[in-house]
Amino acid sequence: MSQRYRTTLRDRSTLLGTADYSTPPSSGRSSPFGAGSGSGVGREVPFQPLGQRYADDLEGQNDEHLEGLTAKVKLLKDITIGIGNEVRESTVQLSQMNDAFAETSGILAGTFRRMNNMAARQGCRWLWYIVFLLIVFWFFIVVWWFRR
Repeated sequence: MSQRYRTTLRDRSTLLGTADYSTPPSSGRSSPFGAGSGSGVGREVPFQPLGQRYADDLEGQNDEHLEGLTAKVKLLKDITIGIGNEVRESTVQLSQMNDAFAETSGILAGTFRRMNNMAARQGCRWLWYIVFLLIVFWFFIVVWWFRR
């Protein structure tokens, strides 16, 4: 990409100023315009664009930013691929769980149907067995509670 725009950056350096342009007094900060801007507080030095060097600096900065953006895009791509894989795995797992619950539902429906058929054939006798088991179970819980 930098090779394609090299000629425009060279042409762009001529747009930075003319020889009669002067920079304001230096603030002590570094400047991309070279040593002329950092000389003295009271001296004004005419701006002299550094042409190719300045264009190469801009191109280098652009390349660094491009590398940073490429790394971020790659990271986002990896994260997105990971999310997609997780969604696919979760979908398969949910499908398997749905099948298991459907099978269990069928088994329970058959069990309740057989239990209702048995209850209808035996009358009320099975109810007394369940009441007896509940009373025995309650008795064991009460004894256990007071023995603690």
